[in-house]
This record gives sequence, structure tokens and C-alpha cells, in this order.
Amino acid sequence: MTRALPAFACPSSFQPVFGAVVDDVVHQLKHCFSGLHSLYIAGSVARLQAVPGKSDLNVTMVVSQPLTVSEQAVLNSIIGRIEQQSPQVTAVKVTTLEKSEALDIATIFKWGFWLKHCCMCVYGDDLSSRFGCFEPCWDIGKAMNEDLVEKLKDSRQKIMATRNVSRYLGFCREVANKMIWSCYSLVFHRSGRLVLSIEQAAQQFLKYYPQHEVAIERLFILASGQQVPKKAVLFMINDFGQWIVSEFDKIDRKIG
Repeated sequence: MTRALPAFACPSSFQPVFGAVVDDVVHQLKHCFSGLHSLYIAGSVARLQAVPGKSDLNVTMVVSQPLTVSEQAVLNSIIGRIEQQSPQVTAVKVTTLEKSEALDIATIFKWGFWLKHCCMCVYGDDLSSRFGCFEPCWDIGKAMNEDLVEKLKDSRQKIMATRNVSRYLGFCREVANKMIWSCYSLVFHRSGRLVLSIEQAAQQFLKYYPQHEVAIERLFILASGQQVPKKAVLFMINDFGQWIVSEFDKIDRKIG
């Protein structure tokens, strides 16, 4: 019998070193965007497990209508300024989401699950209250990784093109994290567990695919920020990344 996953438990306050960054993000965004509906924080900052200088800040920004070109430029400027002034985070990643899409039944396994179980609302009308608790299923794992092929392609291009070490390490961390989470999504429907850290995600994956332990170890090296030759990183994306894509297709053909 499947069991409903618990909703994300919202802490009463953030770690002090990160609370100031969250406050700055909220202040900047709510005063610069009239169409802002609500803001959500996910990842290690939301779990109160962030590490200064090693963790990023993951923000979901729900808006009433699409951002204009000028508004997107303002958003990019705000992100850049906050990143420069906040050495405690490696990056500020903002995902912009229209309210209509967040509440669309067609995207419930992606955005409904994301807002209900992976985020905490820090400003505005909390849309997670519109959803009941989800049960572990393949539809969620598939929906959360519908962008996998494009993400791998984009990461490959960025890594090949950049000559800036800092940006290179950032691209490596990003693609490594994406691949680990994608691996977890392959077994989410089987494990029946919601985990919110890449360490736990990797553990769940390896219960079912122990033969890929070495690949997971290599991804954690990339996720740690350790510099690895481009050739090795590109091999991981092309080889193990393609295996993940193929495994998604294989499972989807079985389950539908």
C-alpha cells in the first residue's frame, strides 16, 4: 500500500548566516516586480543544512504574468548584485514560474509536487496549500526530469566553452547535482521515500543500482567543487548521463 508523502516542514527561521540573504532576496524582488505572487526557498537553505561558501540559494518566483525583457534584465541584475554581496552562497538560482502553470492540472506532478514537498513559502500566498499530499509514483519522477536531455546538452556546451575556472566549477557542480537527482528519480516510485539531500538521494539510487557506485562517487567529486579535467567531466555527461536518459526511457516504456 502506498503512503502519502509528508509536506515540507517549514522551519521558524533560517540559519543566521543565510537568513540575511533570504531577507535581501525577498526585499529586492517584492519591491521590483509588481506581478510577483509568491516566493519559495528550496534546497539546503530551506532544510537548515546549508554550508557557508558551499551551498547555493534556490528560489522559485511565482508571477502573475510572464516577465518582460526589461524585467528579466532587472532580475538578472538583482541576482548578480546579491551574489557579489553574499559570499556565504555559491550562487542564487531563481526559477520563474507563472501562477497559471503552477496550478495547471497538467503540471501537477511537477510544480504541485515541487511546491508541496520541496519548498517553503517565504512571501505571498502559499500555493502549496492548494495541493494535497502526493504519493510516490513514476509520474513525479518523470515530470521532475522532463528537462534532463536539454540540461545535459546545455551543461556540455557551457563546460566546453568556458575558460573561467570559477564558472567552470559552477557548471560542474550544477550538472553533477542534476544527474544525482535524476538518478534518485529513477527509483522514487520504488523506494516510496522523499529525500531532500543529494547524499540521501544517492543512497536510495544505489540500493537498486549498486553497479553504478563508482559513477556516483565521481559525481560527488564534481558536486564538491573539486577541479576535474574537462575531458573527464564531458565523459561523465556523455556516458553516464546518456545511461540515465536511456534508463528513463526504458522504465517509461514499462510503466507508461
